Amino acid sequence: MKTLKLLVLVFGLALFATLESQAQEVGIRFGNVNGNNVALDGVFALGEFSRVHADLSFGNDGVGIDALWNPVYDDIASSDFKWYAGFGPSLFLSENFRFGVAGEIGAEYPFSEIPLTIGLDWRPYFILVEDTSFDAGGFGLNIRWRLN
Repeated sequence: MKTLKLLVLVFGLALFATLESQAQEVGIRFGNVNGNNVALDGVFALGEFSRVHADLSFGNDGVGIDALWNPVYDDIASSDFKWYAGFGPSLFLSENFRFGVAGEIGAEYPFSEIPLTIGLDWRPYFILVEDTSFDAGGFGLNIRWRLN
């Protein structure tokens, strides 16, 4: 089982590194991220109105990987704020292996003077493997640098 976890971890890190090189925004996320406290945060455009919001989180003696599909909406009171909602797979590798689904809803502001985006979101988790559970406490602050 430890060999399988190590292989999944190596594969996940390689996948995130590959996606990171193609990201439109790269940064950090603070808050509850898959049971951890901090994550590398990346946004990868899939088109004009949707994206993948991926996180590689650390802490609590484990590594978490989330890859969430988000449609993005920019109709918050005729401002530059955007909001998004989505879902995707969530994986946590440690002594207590977890696999499940995460949802996400949030709002962000892309500054026009500098290539920086700041956002707040809520990410509940429904864990399916090792134990079945629900975690509704996934609030986070995202700070990302826009690369394009």
